[in-house]
Amino acid sequence: MTDNTSGVSAGTERTAQGTRDVPVFSPTTDIHETADALIVTVEMPGIDKDGVNVALEQRELTIAGHCRPFAPDGYALTHAEYREGDFERSFTLSDAIDGSAIQASMKDGILTLTLPKAKPEPSKTINVTAG
Repeated sequence: MTDNTSGVSAGTERTAQGTRDVPVFSPTTDIHETADALIVTVEMPGIDKDGVNVALEQRELTIAGHCRPFAPDGYALTHAEYREGDFERSFTLSDAIDGSAIQASMKDGILTLTLPKAKPEPSKTINVTAG
């Protein structure tokens, strides 16, 4: 699995692209390996499951989301460090990952992806014929 976020440290802000009027953040990400899968955890504070988009296209896994400022009803904001902005991160998956079986869940601003390892293809005997 290769991180495609070129030149950006995790959790930092990239300059807003010409088509965006908000900053783009590269979310902090951890990757753990088990015998059967890679487990990817991505910090996306202020985003719920409906605000996250996870896509796989041609072995490129893209994680995106949009965060809006939040204040509980009846409260006035006195200090803010969370900013409105987009979260975006992408990874290139090797053939060792079964892209058709990826699972995603979101809880308390943490996106957890389970990327199952592909089962090795059984060896195959090829019959040789005369002629």
